[in-house]
Amino acid sequence: MLHLTIVAVGKIKEDYLRQGIAEYQKRLTAYTKLKIVEVPDSPLGRAPGEAQKEEGKRIQAVLKPRSFVAVCDPRGRKLTSEGFARWLAARESGGQEVYLVIGGASGLAPEVTALADDRLSFSDLTFPHQLFRLVLLEQIYRGFKILRGEPYHL
Repeated sequence: MLHLTIVAVGKIKEDYLRQGIAEYQKRLTAYTKLKIVEVPDSPLGRAPGEAQKEEGKRIQAVLKPRSFVAVCDPRGRKLTSEGFARWLAARESGGQEVYLVIGGASGLAPEVTALADDRLSFSDLTFPHQLFRLVLLEQIYRGFKILRGEPYHL
């Protein structure tokens, strides 16, 4: 079973997002060992890149050596839902712990992006990072449903 850790900057503040995230966490227990690690966000409005750099250090402190790290990056490669399902299957057969990293409001520090094994973009649209956590969990769930040939209509 795939060991998947989502590393995300900031806490989820809205109840509706927390409820949606909890629902997908529950659904995913049949497919993956999922953990979500929140690192504190840094206040914006400082010198350019300072918040990003601080958050980057916190993210790097969570990542384990010899793990597979993928960052969610608007400049990353785009996959269809079926392509993402195949991506999950490749990670599952790889035997490594997998980290999916979601940056904060200021984006990901270049140091984090540089250490990534893969960079994935889920849309050309810009999403609030808190909402994207829910979107990512839904896509992971959809990917596992595709891999198992199970119906999924939402």
